[in-house]
Amino acid sequence: MIALAAKPVLHGSRPRYGAKMSRTVYIRPTAFADSPQSEEGEAVRLGGSMVWASRFALVVRENGKVLSRRRFGAGDVAQALATLPADLGAEAELQWSNLRKVHAPLQCGACTIRLEQPQVAGILNITPDSFSDGGKFLDDAQVACDHAAAMLEAGAAMIDIGGESTRPGAAAVWEGDELKRVVPMVERLAAMGAAISVDTRRPAVMAGALKAGAHIINDVSALRHDPRSLEFAASSGAPVVLMHAPGDGDDLHSNGDYDDVVLDVFDWLRACRDKAVAAGVKPENILLDPGVGFGKTLTENLQLMNGLALFHALGHPLFVGASRKRMIGALSNEAPAHQRLGGSVTLALKAMDAGSHIVRVHDVAETVQAARVWRGLRDAALTDFTQLP
Repeated sequence: MIALAAKPVLHGSRPRYGAKMSRTVYIRPTAFADSPQSEEGEAVRLGGSMVWASRFALVVRENGKVLSRRRFGAGDVAQALATLPADLGAEAELQWSNLRKVHAPLQCGACTIRLEQPQVAGILNITPDSFSDGGKFLDDAQVACDHAAAMLEAGAAMIDIGGESTRPGAAAVWEGDELKRVVPMVERLAAMGAAISVDTRRPAVMAGALKAGAHIINDVSALRHDPRSLEFAASSGAPVVLMHAPGDGDDLHSNGDYDDVVLDVFDWLRACRDKAVAAGVKPENILLDPGVGFGKTLTENLQLMNGLALFHALGHPLFVGASRKRMIGALSNEAPAHQRLGGSVTLALKAMDAGSHIVRVHDVAETVQAARVWRGLRDAALTDFTQLP
């Protein structure tokens, strides 16, 4: 890995270092192919997904400023990397390897979630104030359970249960209340045999949910909110989703200050991932979420969605949640959250086109249908091509 002048402090939109930061390198996919044969084998499979990239940008920057950008094809990687200074070569080689890394399935109890095709996680908010469906499932456990069952029947690979809203301006929740909301629903869904992730920032809630039958920790603060979270996540042995959010404390949306949102979020997630691994979290148990909608402007969210493929270079499955986000309303005459289906499916498909492994959505049936058509097109591209004479 690249040597840094000082250890990063994980606050703000990107890791903050001392007065000096070493140069950093990035290998960003820039052109994609329907199949490897369409590029006569000169395309690489991104993150073990059904997406192939044929051209890349080799970017070097220092202190947030881009020094150079070189484009190359998949067949020219050796020559491109040979142009790098010696201090960047090892990191570039690691990123090239990570881009092509095939990820093992997630084992969630009796459920196996394979990651070679995009999977859908259904959102279940047991909250009074979530931006899209707050209060809908809080007061009637049977209604919530029926909704979860419907999402599973529609094709959701897992249910993501949250007991605290993380929308801008939402009030913090006492962990006792969060436990009362989350644990009984986890128990119900575990009895149904569902794969379950728990969306929480608090180690007590993580522990209660895992004991009740949850399988994955989904922490929007990337294990930063509570100093005990890192140790707990490591000792639990559970997969954990680390999400980018620029803010500290209860306001996850503050401090959004970026030189380049895609590269800055990449650096932030890399530093956060390294901190988790140093604390004992197994690398194979880490999933990464770039945090669409958290502390980012409309333009920055769009840039992030367009740059998702870069994050394969970190070597972990990608978990993307853009469903019903504010950016959709901003682009569609301020449509309210419950009228953002078309935009939500569009963003889910954009994430799939970048090789994202799991998309987290409210509208499961529609997204699963879109994913199945997307998968059919990919399968056809792999088998239906014109033979050269």
